[in-house]
This record gives sequence, C-alpha cells and structure tokens, in this order.
Amino acid sequence: MSDVRARIAADMPRAWRELAELVKFRSVADERQFPREECVGAAEWVRDAFVDAGLETAELIETVDGSLAVVGHRAAPEGAPTVLLYSHYDVQPPGDDKLWSSAPFELTERDGRWYGRGAADCKGNVVMHLLALRALGDELGVGITVVSEGSEEMGTGGLEHLVLERPELFASDIIVVADTGNAAVGQPTVTTTLRGIANVVVRIDTLEGEVHSGMYGGPAPDALAALVQLLSTLRDAHGNTVVDGLTTDQEWDGIAYEADRFRADAGVLDGVELAGSSSVADAVWARPALTVLGIDCSPVVGSAAAISPTASARLNLRVPPGIDAQQAQDALTAHLKAHVPWNARITVEPEAVGSPFEARTDGPGYAALGDALAEAFGQPVAAAGQGGSIPLCNVLAETFPKAEIILMGVEEPLARIHAPNESVDPREIENLAGAEALFLQKLGASDR
Repeated sequence: MSDVRARIAADMPRAWRELAELVKFRSVADERQFPREECVGAAEWVRDAFVDAGLETAELIETVDGSLAVVGHRAAPEGAPTVLLYSHYDVQPPGDDKLWSSAPFELTERDGRWYGRGAADCKGNVVMHLLALRALGDELGVGITVVSEGSEEMGTGGLEHLVLERPELFASDIIVVADTGNAAVGQPTVTTTLRGIANVVVRIDTLEGEVHSGMYGGPAPDALAALVQLLSTLRDAHGNTVVDGLTTDQEWDGIAYEADRFRADAGVLDGVELAGSSSVADAVWARPALTVLGIDCSPVVGSAAAISPTASARLNLRVPPGIDAQQAQDALTAHLKAHVPWNARITVEPEAVGSPFEARTDGPGYAALGDALAEAFGQPVAAAGQGGSIPLCNVLAETFPKAEIILMGVEEPLARIHAPNESVDPREIENLAGAEALFLQKLGASDR
C-alpha cells in the first residue's frame, strides 16, 4: 500500500491539471444552455485519459437521449473478477455566475479546496479513478470496465437504456458507483441506501377568472389560499412529512448526522429551527420527505387587488427503501384529493417515478472495500444513506442481480454540489484513489 500511496501522492499535481482541463468543459447536457460540443469535448477527453491510464479499448457510444457514454475495458486475467468503475462527466448548470466567488468553469484553489462546477460532482471522481488505475499500472490483477455517463444530471435515462440494450458492455462482478461521498472530510463512508422519487404537479381552480378582492373578498374561494391550506396538510405541527397511507416513522441504523453539522452543511439561518421531530439521519435517509419545488401564482411585483382563480405547485416526494415509489405517488395523489378545501377543483398530474435503492453489504467486495477504506483513511468505515436518487443503480441491480454495487466518492457535504461555489477537497481525491487502488489489489490477490 505504501508504494501505491506514494505514487498517488506524486501524481496529485497531474490530478490538478487534469481536473482543471475537465472543469473547463461546460458539459451541461442541455443544448438550450450550452453547445453540444462542450459535452463531446469532455467525453473525448475522458475516453483518451482512460486509454492513457491503461485501458485496452475505450469508445464513445451515443445513447437514446443523444448523450455520449464513455465505455472502456481491460480484460480480466484468467479467473479474476471484473470491476466496473462508474462516474459521469456532465454537470449541473452553474446558475448565476455572480453567486460564484470565482469563474464556475475555471478550477480555482482557495483555502485548500479546489473550486469549480463539477469539481466534486462528478469530475473529481473521474480523476480519482484515473489516479487509482495509474498507480496500479501493470500490477492490476482484475478486469476493469470504465463507464462515464454524459447526461446523469439531466435524468433523461440515456445510460439506463444502453444497459438494457447492450448489457454485455457492462457485465461485471462488482460495480463501484463513484457519485456519492463521505459523511465528512476524512471520514470513510459507503452509501448503502438511496431514496427514490415521486413527483406530482397539483393545480387548484376555483373561479372563472380574477375578481376584485374588495368586492368579492371573503366568500370568494381564493385558489392560492386553497393551495396553501392544502400544502399545509403535508406537514404536521412539528414539520414532519405526513402523507395518508405512507409510513413515516422509519429509523436509520447507520452513522449519525449531528444536527449542528447538518445546520452548517445546509446553511440554516441562525435561530431558524430544523423541521421535524426525528433525528436528522432518520429524516434525510430513512423517511419520506415532501418538498414544494415551485408554485405558479401571481407575482408580488405587478400583482393586482384581485382574487386568484387558479394556482399550482410542483411537489417532490423522496421515497426511502421499503416503500414502492409508484405506491407513494398514488398515496400523495389520493392525499391531495382528499384534503383539498372548499370542494375546489383539483388536478394532480403525475411525473416520472424513480425507485429507492438498497445495496447488499454482505459480499466479498464490500469486505475488501471496507478494509481498503479503513487502511487509506486510518479510521473505521461508516455507512450512510443519501437523500438523492441514482436510477442507474436500480437498472444495474436488476440487470446483474449477482453483482455487488458499491457507492462512494468525493462529494462530502462541504462540496456544495449543485450549488454555487461547488468544490472538492483534494485530500478526498487522494485518499479515495488510494482506497480504490488497494481495493482492486485485494480483489486481484484473492483470485490468484
């Protein structure tokens, strides 16, 4: 391990240069925002970098959503397992550049962290894989399949379709999904559960059109007021999510998420209380969570003294393992229709659902990874959940039921993924690359 760690440490200046090159690509998989050439350039860069790191073949494959998946292989020695290393090179839109302290597509170092869109999510994980593979070189005793997705952040499902269409490209014994992160910098963590998703758009109609609030206010049913009252039924007095027919008392049995750290990670304002009466870990990893993503109504600026005839909201329901996402969406729809006030007309439009995921943790891959992470970080490994969804995990689990799926990565809470001033701690890249290299060594040695 000392030789491998020394090689990775010596390779970190190159890792900086590689991440800087990769961050420069404005690889948002939405041609309405950035030219397609940005994603094509990033895909070509990733393909060439993995060939340089020792893959025998690597190609760009266009998926049904138009994105390019990078898929590369290095054959396994006789009797050795094949490990799939996943990442994605597309990124979230940067948002308002004025909210960034440095240019979003220019890797910048401040206070020991590297800032830039995608620095953590997920280009930092691409570089982490490259470091691990280069450190092992010819010592690699397992087969490797590398997959880097080009539209993960858009959720359009291109790679999931490719897995179903050409499963032979992805066949492996162990799948490492590098798109999560440690519970804190320096705390080695594997993600064992992912919440699913069940969104709906609800619309309330009460009047044929706007009417004067002075002449009709009071008895006239205000659609916006009805919507607000309806949305209030989705939280109890403590702020816990409540949806008729859904279990909401699950408990998390892994690592704790201390309230003070959550407040800092989430940027909760001083004096504002956290919602809910459970522990933070229970709330974000084990229980359903309802978020109002947006409301359509009259804007404050330019609003008239009139009663709203219609109002709508987009609702996001996060679904933990143990609850079927479709049943959760059905329950949310039924709840809304049952609680609408004043017999207002209600329409609930379902959006796509995504199933929750729970990894198996009793296989040799998890055992080897746990040992490797503990050795690389110098402390025991924790198990955490993640509130977000990675639909690809469910597709891989269904397509390759015997494969172990392991989730880890460089995206710890301070990384502020999807937000302005996203960053990565280079120590996370270095330590995780060391852990991944040791993990691959252990797997190779166990089969010789």
